[in-house]
Amino acid sequence: MSGLRTGAPARACQYLALVAYLAFLALPFLWLVSTAFKPARELGSLHPTWIPEDPTLGNFRQAFAEQPLLRAAANSLAAALGAALTAVAVATPMAYVMARHRGRLRAAATGWVVVSQAFPFVLVIIPLFLVLKNLHLINSLSGLVLVYLVWSLPFALWMLTGYVRAVPAELEEAAAVDGAGRLRTLVSVTAPLLAPGIVATALFAFITAWNEFFFALVLLKTPEKQTLPVVLTHFLGAEGAADLGPLAAAAFLATLPSLVVFAVIQKRITGGMVAGAVKS
Repeated sequence: MSGLRTGAPARACQYLALVAYLAFLALPFLWLVSTAFKPARELGSLHPTWIPEDPTLGNFRQAFAEQPLLRAAANSLAAALGAALTAVAVATPMAYVMARHRGRLRAAATGWVVVSQAFPFVLVIIPLFLVLKNLHLINSLSGLVLVYLVWSLPFALWMLTGYVRAVPAELEEAAAVDGAGRLRTLVSVTAPLLAPGIVATALFAFITAWNEFFFALVLLKTPEKQTLPVVLTHFLGAEGAADLGPLAAAAFLATLPSLVVFAVIQKRITGGMVAGAVKS
């Protein structure tokens, strides 16, 4: 009973902290949604309200009229999908080698993952720009996908290595005893068990690329190639004045793909993250 008494306050504090964290994440998004549907006179009110008194879709119509949001969204989708799928395809076999084989290669790869995450964007943008210029990939979605791939690959490798370690090696040994070759074992035994982890890793890589702004701003010059985060800055005036209604409407639409993807596959992501944490 004493354990229950001491555990109840701690549990209550944990739930309180969780509620506070959820509120911290949800309130800005709710305010964004509220602003997106407010008419101009409510946006300039000295006493703003959470719920619009006269909701309107005018901000959405104005946003689409002022900026090429659909084209920018298509560019972001192409860059994010290309980076996420390529990162998973490259990181999966690398993660398998790191998880199953010990040696200098594993130590070097682990060191690369750690060091690569320590460099801020500003330190690498100039040499990166020069490399892409020599490869004729400036102002190209292909060049942007390559940048996103290099940037997301260490994190994807780190995540997938944990998922591979969670797959018992005894299953692969049993398949080998039954006469299955290495390739068939990987395809029939290991790959299905890694599916949740692969989906989770791809989702994180997709969201990171979808929301990325700095590289897209520096590497993409023409308006036809710009991604959605860059186009959102066009709602800001030269002196920092924001066209708040259309900006909120466009920003709300920009967040929807990440929310929809996460809502559709959240069960698989949760299962994959739990599995990946077992032996990592």
